Amino acid sequence: MRAVLSLQFFARFVARLSGGLLRRPHALALILLGVIFVSLNLFSNLALRNARLDLTENGLFTLSQGTRNIVAALDEPIRLKFYYSQDIAANQPGLRVEAQRVRDMLEEITMAANGMVQLDIIDPEPFSEAEDQAVAQGLVARPVAEGEVVYFGLVGTNLVDSVEIIPYFATERQQYLEYDLARMLHNLGRPEKPVLGIISNLPLDTGAGGIMAAMRGQSQPFLIYAELADRFELEFIVADTVRIPTRIDALLLAHPRPLTDIQAYAIDQFVMRGGRVIAFIDPQSEVSLTAGPNGEPLRGYSEQSDLPLLMRQWGLAMAGDMIIADRKRAQRVAAGRDARRALTDYILWMGLGPSEMNADDPITGNIDRLNIGTAGALRPIDGATTSFTPLVTSSDEAGLMTRDYVLSAPTPDALQRRFAIGEAPFTIAARLSGPVETAFADGPPAAENSKGERAKAAAHQTETAAANIVVFADSDFFDDRFWVSEQNYLGQRFGVPIADNGKFLLNAVENLMGSNDLISLRGREEAARPFTRIEDLRRAAEADYLTEQQNLVARIEAAQAELDRLEQSGAQLAEADEAASAYRAELLSARKALRRVQGNLRRDIEALEGRLTWANIIIMPVLISGLALVLAWRQRRQRLATQKAGGLIIDDDTAQKGAA
Repeated sequence: MRAVLSLQFFARFVARLSGGLLRRPHALALILLGVIFVSLNLFSNLALRNARLDLTENGLFTLSQGTRNIVAALDEPIRLKFYYSQDIAANQPGLRVEAQRVRDMLEEITMAANGMVQLDIIDPEPFSEAEDQAVAQGLVARPVAEGEVVYFGLVGTNLVDSVEIIPYFATERQQYLEYDLARMLHNLGRPEKPVLGIISNLPLDTGAGGIMAAMRGQSQPFLIYAELADRFELEFIVADTVRIPTRIDALLLAHPRPLTDIQAYAIDQFVMRGGRVIAFIDPQSEVSLTAGPNGEPLRGYSEQSDLPLLMRQWGLAMAGDMIIADRKRAQRVAAGRDARRALTDYILWMGLGPSEMNADDPITGNIDRLNIGTAGALRPIDGATTSFTPLVTSSDEAGLMTRDYVLSAPTPDALQRRFAIGEAPFTIAARLSGPVETAFADGPPAAENSKGERAKAAAHQTETAAANIVVFADSDFFDDRFWVSEQNYLGQRFGVPIADNGKFLLNAVENLMGSNDLISLRGREEAARPFTRIEDLRRAAEADYLTEQQNLVARIEAAQAELDRLEQSGAQLAEADEAASAYRAELLSARKALRRVQGNLRRDIEALEGRLTWANIIIMPVLISGLALVLAWRQRRQRLATQKAGGLIIDDDTAQKGAA
């Protein structure tokens, strides 16, 4: 009986609810929307779990093709252990966001690997076994509160017990996340590292301290060398070797000393055997002059480097006594004694951007900026058998200055006064490809090395059909000061790139070794977006400033010469005083002109910034709102027209006749 009453009560409740909803269509619509919303969420959680839609401007959560190629090429399983102290980091909003980004990227890689990558997410709670494992594997703990530390790193292993770690995902390297992860997979997925041979007169592996600092355990290798050592097996080639070993996959010539015939022949035959070369030469190497422990350059340094014999066969030449000066791409340096200008353009140091890179070449296609100094100009020679492809050039506002003048240490302003645009743009780096004949047509040289060895004539090769060579006319490219901001975080030394010098070198070496998979991964950082109009205003005003300054000097010299003439001619004291007064008035007027130029510069920049600010704050919202109103008005007109055409709207005359 109670069951029957309960069913009758439930039926009456449903009938009343249905009747009420039918009388209230808006309420019924809301309920239906709620049901649809819940249903869609349940459906998406089940059916669209692996679906992804990346709406970020630069595709921050989309794997590049290079990463997909790397994971597709894995032939043995790789295990990744992501250590993240989730509970302790709960009160660190920035850390939580970054950790979620790392986790999302790791999950994307895991899904793309089709079972070849296993991901373990571990929360190393304090005093747990997981924390002991994190410490034992070399992860770095970051203190966040008294007595509390956070682990935020990654450990990767393969079947042969090779281990790669990221001790801590530093915020400064968040733009290089995919590159760091893909590099770990790439290193774990290959049985052995390729070998890069090096011939150099720069202290790449010891830093400014040289071999003595290395013997004391105090060496600080160039950060670009550390990047190479992480990716490749490096082998320095002795100066008088008679043959480059066959295990060398590519050869790096980094500002070498003048080559002997034996060494030049060894490099020549390496190219004839199909070996790949990347050479950095320089008309004036500033990095070689870096002071060592005793305050002087390291013993045996060389200010210039060139490969005239080999380069002639490769099909190019460098004007060894000329240095490029670039007005448009000049780097900003301290202005010196001029208190009114904190910075000024130093036209011998260049910050080159995408417009100076060859976008069609895999080495430079994703380079945003290169910082170089006192670079030379390359040119193809007549009758060359190779194809000369510029990779890096100067801007179209560049000229050449003699090395002797540069060595006289002129001021930045003096350089700009002497500057004259030449046949710009000039080629700074180039790729040479195609057939090459040996530079030793008569066979190997007869000279012996220090061990009494000679090159074997039986192994002499006269040509190659597919040379692949990259030449870069600058060695300051390697200097840490030019391209990286060195950081030391919790005892971990790492560099935060401010330019893509390291990226260029890695791109070039990997390309020459035949691997392009990682090249696309290191261009994910956000490209700098400078206010180009403001920069143009500043440069124009500074040019006016220099002109005014030059006029000031000329006016002062003229006034001083006139004063000296009056004194020498025995003019009256009153006349000399009058000339001195005129001199002081001239000086005051010129200085007012200088201040006016600087004041106009500031006003122009502030006015432009104000216009940009108002455009973003007011104009754009007004335009969007106006567009929305126009669309709403058009929709309303269309709806009214449709209703009237269907007889749903009756005009006033018809209504009055109907009422009568």
